Amino acid sequence: MYEIGEALIGDGPELAHIDLIIGDKEGPVGTAFATNMASMSVGHTPLLSVVRPNLPTKPATLIVPKVTVQNLEDASKIFGPAQTAVGRAVADAVEEEIIPRDMVEDLVLMVNVFIDPSAKDYRKIYQYNYGATKLAIKRAFDKYPSIDKVLAEKDRGTHPIMGFKAMKLWNPPYLQVALDLDNEDKMRSIIRDLPKRERILIEAGTPLVKKFGVEIISKIREERPGAFIIADLKTLDVGRVEVKMAADETADAVAISGLGTNESIEKAIHECTKQGIYSILDMMNVQDIPAKLEQLKLKPNIVLLHRNIDSETMNDNDNEQQSEWGNIKDIKSKLGERGLIAVAGGVTPEKVNTALENGADIIIAGRYIIGSSDVRRAADDFLRYMPQDSDTMRVALDEDEKI
Repeated sequence: MYEIGEALIGDGPELAHIDLIIGDKEGPVGTAFATNMASMSVGHTPLLSVVRPNLPTKPATLIVPKVTVQNLEDASKIFGPAQTAVGRAVADAVEEEIIPRDMVEDLVLMVNVFIDPSAKDYRKIYQYNYGATKLAIKRAFDKYPSIDKVLAEKDRGTHPIMGFKAMKLWNPPYLQVALDLDNEDKMRSIIRDLPKRERILIEAGTPLVKKFGVEIISKIREERPGAFIIADLKTLDVGRVEVKMAADETADAVAISGLGTNESIEKAIHECTKQGIYSILDMMNVQDIPAKLEQLKLKPNIVLLHRNIDSETMNDNDNEQQSEWGNIKDIKSKLGERGLIAVAGGVTPEKVNTALENGADIIIAGRYIIGSSDVRRAADDFLRYMPQDSDTMRVALDEDEKI
């Protein structure tokens, strides 16, 4: 038996980040425990936790510094407040019956401790490491988090040290602003005027990419570091090369032309998957969209539908009302549970509700916003038909453990 726990508590250089494993003394954790004690390395010397000198805690606990200990000042933080904090947290976990008392002679713990070399406040070092260790032990025995928690958080969570949020399209609808321009200064001005909303996606339009190359994506990133950026490459051939070029410039998605051969499209989609970015299949001028999707073994993440003025308003087969972009729900069914539909082509704010009601996930607007003298107001004309950003009123810490 062994369990794994993790916890981060505190703020500033004194914050504590604990990773630990707890298991049988006679099992793999016991073997790792003994191996680490006998395998010292410079700057990462393992040490037993104690509640005071000459009094190691039970179960036996081995502390392994994550950050290289370079001098006596660093060592004093590990051998003083951190060592005491871990020892007392383990002892209190036994007293509070988080660790079964009758198992203390059979279990061992290995605790990885992070101490920032710039940390100064010993009281905070002690307090944060105590809390994080005890929480990690409880989480280990509770098997926290559940897989449901992980799946719910994977696209919305962010790490404070990153400094930005890697955005995923987990909660549509979204407004995609198509920057179909050939002027970099104008592009930057528009981006600065756009509302800072998670529901806004920024498209590096084909004219921008053709004039400035895929490097324009990095220029957009300078203006809006946390934005979801689409490279509208309309890739027809050598998709793997073009997708990688866009991904190297930090694009979050690449638009591929649906007019390409199935082989070319699938190679581009495969490269998007490999690069960890979204694939968008632009169906402009594709006559039978459902049939095209049926032919593809690899399906895109997003299908882009352009307004087809000549499309029928009724579906002759099932008499189901269609939108002016076609039968969105039928097309979405070809993509699977997580597939998204984007609509474009003369979309005005008055058409947003109609598009959303018909199943669209992404509304693409270009001229209405980028041609406006008041970019913020023009974007808000669309956003008022959409919900607030999903995490506006959310306190993530309140959701971590149930009382």
